[in-house]
Amino acid sequence: MHILLIHQAFAVLDEPGGTRHYELARGLVAHGHRVTVIASPVSYLTGVVTDQSRAAAAIEDDITILRTYATRAIHRSFVHRMIGFFSFMLSSFWAGLHVHQVDLVWGTSPPIFQGLTALFLARLKRVPFLFEVRDLWPAFAVQVGVLRNPLLIRLSEWLEQFLYRHADQMMVNSPGFIEHVQANGAQRVALVPNGADTRMFDPMAHGHEFRQQHQLGEQFIILYAGAHGMSNDLGVVLEAAHLLRDDPGICFVLLGDGKEKPNLQERAVELKLSNLRFVPSIPKIEMPQALAAADACLAILKPIPLYATVYPNKVFDYMAAGRPVLMAIDGVARQVIEQAEAGVFCPPGDAVQLAKVVRELAANPQRARRLGANGRRYVEKHFDRLKLADQLAKLIENLGKSL
Repeated sequence: MHILLIHQAFAVLDEPGGTRHYELARGLVAHGHRVTVIASPVSYLTGVVTDQSRAAAAIEDDITILRTYATRAIHRSFVHRMIGFFSFMLSSFWAGLHVHQVDLVWGTSPPIFQGLTALFLARLKRVPFLFEVRDLWPAFAVQVGVLRNPLLIRLSEWLEQFLYRHADQMMVNSPGFIEHVQANGAQRVALVPNGADTRMFDPMAHGHEFRQQHQLGEQFIILYAGAHGMSNDLGVVLEAAHLLRDDPGICFVLLGDGKEKPNLQERAVELKLSNLRFVPSIPKIEMPQALAAADACLAILKPIPLYATVYPNKVFDYMAAGRPVLMAIDGVARQVIEQAEAGVFCPPGDAVQLAKVVRELAANPQRARRLGANGRRYVEKHFDRLKLADQLAKLIENLGKSL
């Protein structure tokens, strides 16, 4: 089958950002399928434009990547972000019209607007429409406070339900999403959860190069890798670092970029945090070295009820790297960590408890290593990306046969 994926934030291994879709596409190719991706040339994480040599079509092992127009200033404000989403929605539709002999169109949200592009292309090409939900937009945006206008909320909820009802097949990356999408009109829902490419990570590695590069010495490193946005609640990490300023053997590393990063950096200077480092985003191919340098890894979100439904990709990368997870997210992700005995739960939004958990784990490195090894075994068994790609291939093949 020839699968057309519409995904503004699509990233390959030598770019910053999540690579779930690249890894799944590789798995689909292994099953004999062909994948064309229409993506933005602007990194959703950093705002940097892909270099011109890669802005045009890139072809690799039956995966064709078409970079089409989107405005660059997506991190400036909510309005700029919306402009960026709509610009890609229109340009990706035009690009999709020129992709021929397609057997299935795969749309993914967020941003939800590209779901419309995928739906319209699927109907014009008379092929099935697979719609994937990676987080519950607009519900998350409303709870965080990003989306407040009552009219925009109603329109967004209408669009969400419209896409759910018209999808030939829904796919979610967390079991916590199933109830929500069904309540909002989805009929056929499949779970292909987030996971990790375990072959990418060596749990026995030590990350010496990363430590040397960032002058981390032999400190006990707590690494956060990911977006620095409103949802990520990294201000709590700064508060925890301030509480642990008396322990020179502990250091926090915040790796990534996002709208809130300048504010966080300014606050860290105010607090005189010598035990916290900011590191720019790195390509996924370099992430194994960064995680190997950590003694523990942090997953954190704001204490919002709906965030109990998420399966953050970073959690599975942490586990694949054999590092214990400090889980400051309640709900289904916490259940994975507790079932695997792969980390320690810390109540979201609680800097005092986070500092306590970090201090206790740093004092017991053998326990940290044991938890990390448990996580590695668990992710190999339950969340290996190649096995998940097998699930997706069967889902797509069955969808093609049934319609």
